[in-house]
Amino acid sequence: MSHTKEFTLYTHIGAPNGWKVAFVLNILGRTYESIYLDGNTFKSPEHVKYNPNGRIPTLIDHNNGDLVLWESGAILLYLIDTYDTEHTISVASPREKAVLTQWLFYQTTGQGPYFGQSTWFRHVHHEKIPSAIVRYQNEARRILGVLESVLSKQDYLVGGKVTIADIAFVPYNNVLQRVIDDDFDFKKEFPNTYIWHTKVTAVDGVRKGLEERLRLLAEDEKKARA
Repeated sequence: MSHTKEFTLYTHIGAPNGWKVAFVLNILGRTYESIYLDGNTFKSPEHVKYNPNGRIPTLIDHNNGDLVLWESGAILLYLIDTYDTEHTISVASPREKAVLTQWLFYQTTGQGPYFGQSTWFRHVHHEKIPSAIVRYQNEARRILGVLESVLSKQDYLVGGKVTIADIAFVPYNNVLQRVIDDDFDFKKEFPNTYIWHTKVTAVDGVRKGLEERLRLLAEDEKKARA
């Protein structure tokens, strides 16, 4: 079967991890079709045949024999290794590659799970468990504190420029009030991390993705009110 786009991306409008991939595809100038799943279709046969874990994102590369990849960190590494030959959002030296991978792992195993759990216990869990809410709010602040300690000394995480290591943090840091507290003041509590986040979100491909997310969320809200 022929495809009009280079990639198919199974994702979710509100969930952060799929947007990381969209940002990177945008920056690299690749064409892709996004298939937006919801909580009822993550584990549908149509999706699970590609991703046995039944989560998003799932990426199919039609340029490479319909290669299927899931897990956002693995997808980002594949995209830069395969398509970022100019090192636009990646680095060339083995030393810097190791640092980039370190930060990407920190995002996928630290920021993502802790921010996700904070959001779950604050907004989704069937009962309020104050101790769980406080624990994950504190963990979210700890993650930001680690970033702040580094970004107070340098502009970006590796290579002196925006890379996938920086980009991966954007979708979660973009919803900090939902993660931590409605009155959370990102700029005041973590000023250097806020400046960094602002610079990364201004990158064209990231900005384009964030605008698309807002447009889709607005459409969903309009449908819900209809």
